[in-house]
Amino acid sequence: MEHILNPWPWYISGPLIAIVMALLLYFGKTFGMSSNLRTMCAIGGAGKFSDFFNFKWKDQLWNLTVVLGAIIGGYIAVTYLSNDSGTALNPTTVVELQHMGFETPGNTLVPNEIFSLEALATPKNIILLIVGGLLVGFGTRYAGGCTSGHAITGLSSLQKPSLIAVIGFFIGGLIMANLILPLLF
Repeated sequence: MEHILNPWPWYISGPLIAIVMALLLYFGKTFGMSSNLRTMCAIGGAGKFSDFFNFKWKDQLWNLTVVLGAIIGGYIAVTYLSNDSGTALNPTTVVELQHMGFETPGNTLVPNEIFSLEALATPKNIILLIVGGLLVGFGTRYAGGCTSGHAITGLSSLQKPSLIAVIGFFIGGLIMANLILPLLF
């Protein structure tokens, strides 16, 4: 059980992702989470209001199992396969986060200062989450897919737009983490 409860090393999780991607490519499927929102909106009848949602959504029903698997798998992982060890962070990162006001960086999977119920009581955090969510949603549509779709499916099928998108994701992450986030906290 110790091997299951601890984070899996890259040499285990990487080949597992590669096997799944090989199977998806073999069967002519693509992987991505953001496309599921389009499918769910089309199922709900959004195609009546926008041509973007007017497509053969039944061909994408298999991909909704990814969402269901992520929800069920996340619940199982947190409830039964978690050892509450926290996240191993670089000591320099811990000090920087503490200077920003994070009390115990790395002790939980996500920082309580942003993602706890108490944090939702502050207007600053509500605005931060809403604006962040809108930017992620806009960026996903603008980039033609999400980070998982581009970084896993796009790169494994050698698509140049996905390489450009992934480079943009990394640059945006570096700018956010090093320039914008310190100003917000």
